[in-house]
Amino acid sequence: MKIDIQTLDGKKSGSLDLSKNIFGQEPRKDILHRMVRYQLAKRQSGTHQVQERGDVSKTTKRIGRQKGGGTARHGNGSVSQFRGGAKAHGPRSRSHAFDLPKKVRAMALRHALSAKATAKELVIIDDASIKSPKTADLRKQLAGLGITNCLVVSGSLVEENFAMAAKNIPNLDVLPSQGANVYDILKRHTLVLTKQAVLDLEARLK
Repeated sequence: MKIDIQTLDGKKSGSLDLSKNIFGQEPRKDILHRMVRYQLAKRQSGTHQVQERGDVSKTTKRIGRQKGGGTARHGNGSVSQFRGGAKAHGPRSRSHAFDLPKKVRAMALRHALSAKATAKELVIIDDASIKSPKTADLRKQLAGLGITNCLVVSGSLVEENFAMAAKNIPNLDVLPSQGANVYDILKRHTLVLTKQAVLDLEARLK
């Protein structure tokens, strides 16, 4: 499948043949859903924890008499019924990550790229570089391309001026080609790839 290449100034700069195996598949929502869940679960810190009975330092002396006191027969102050006591069955530190086969992860990235191409939300530019790191200049160039909410994937390195100019623009993410992932692609309305990013992704997913 052929797609036009544009410059940041909105001028046509040739065309590019995209691999049908990577950009022309029928997107599967179930695969994309599994991959997004995998990514979000993996990034959870899992540091939530409460004090349980073993973590609380309280007296173990019997509270009141065993009989005749008219109250329950409590034997320890660290239980959850008392102020300063522990939490019963509270969350503990753990990893939320789960396994997903490498082939499924690669398939999900192909389907995410295909979803953007199918929805006409894919833009190819010749290069993601600007002369000066001015946010206003980059914002004007993106507006000329009709882009307000996007992920820009450059080559192996993000050009410094472009990265600095993009920092202050809301709803704009910039990643190198090796950082391209399903969640960030689906999060933004438009996917902007450089020519080098297309070559890198095709080499990675072939």
